[in-house]
Amino acid sequence: MRENERMPTIQRLPALRDLPLPLVQAPMAGYQGATLALAVGEAGGLGSIPAATLTPEALAAELAPLAAAGRPYNVNFFCHVPPVPEPAQEAAWREALAPYYAEAGIDPAAIAPGAGRRPFDAAMADVLERFRPPVVSFHFGLPPPELLARVKAWGATVWSSATTVDEARWLVRHGADAVIAQGLEAGGHRGHFLDPDLTRQLGTLALVPQLVAAVPVPVIAAGGIADAAGVAAAMALGAAAVQVGTAFLLCPECTTSAVHRAALQSDTARHTALTRLFTGRPARGIVNRVMRELGPMNPAAPAFPLATAAIAPLRAWAEGQGRGDFTPLWAGQQASACRAVPASDVVKALAAGFSRA
Repeated sequence: MRENERMPTIQRLPALRDLPLPLVQAPMAGYQGATLALAVGEAGGLGSIPAATLTPEALAAELAPLAAAGRPYNVNFFCHVPPVPEPAQEAAWREALAPYYAEAGIDPAAIAPGAGRRPFDAAMADVLERFRPPVVSFHFGLPPPELLARVKAWGATVWSSATTVDEARWLVRHGADAVIAQGLEAGGHRGHFLDPDLTRQLGTLALVPQLVAAVPVPVIAAGGIADAAGVAAAMALGAAAVQVGTAFLLCPECTTSAVHRAALQSDTARHTALTRLFTGRPARGIVNRVMRELGPMNPAAPAFPLATAAIAPLRAWAEGQGRGDFTPLWAGQQASACRAVPASDVVKALAAGFSRA
């Protein structure tokens, strides 16, 4: 057994040493802001802010109340390389959506292309340097070395998601201080970045012990953890902390839409699948009309994040009628365990799992 495995788990993650619980609220872009992060922090966990859909100005506005609260917090960024738009691929995608445009009375020629997600860049680093968050986490790998160096310059701890042993080892070699083991059960975008082969993806309880054995840094378990039993299982397998997202989606502190909340509280929440229809990259969500009719992994969708623009007007049209037919209803495989309670109640329920480990 390595020395770091004998250390108390909370001591292995410096950013959590001043917190009662080794519990991380997963950053959920589009579904939360500082309100949820503050509530989780007040309840004893580590709150997170997702920055992938924010401008630098919007990010600064979200970070201000967190900095004022004086508790540790995490800021999360995507690290994708923006693809070069391919007109033929965009045309094929709009052709696949043509029947829906006709049904909704939408003129596809009026829809401007766009990305909708931004990777970590110098402008975002400028904002972070003003606030100096204690944890900065990444999805899809790590940023270029010069940007990573700026983050580490003020003493921030760097985390990133790994979905395989190879990814975890790569992250450690390139500067990650901790690795988030994202199991296949997790809601939202898959964090893979070395190999797109989904057959190589593992469930959380298989992935965590493999990463614990493979890398000399703390491993944070994520994916399918929504109750105390899941927390206890992850910690028993050697995780230094757990990261939970879906369990918070029905909390009043989240900005989850009405149609998304309705789906989470219905029987449909039991059926989730990976899909690339909404952004162009595999992500887990509740199966809805467009996933059923086009197939969740339809190759017509352009590369991440370019698929977003063409489907966005259909989403707005359907949501205006109270339907989530074209909405990315991101959720993990434990979505049916969601409860419409304050975030503090979710944290309290999860906390019981640490005493069982």
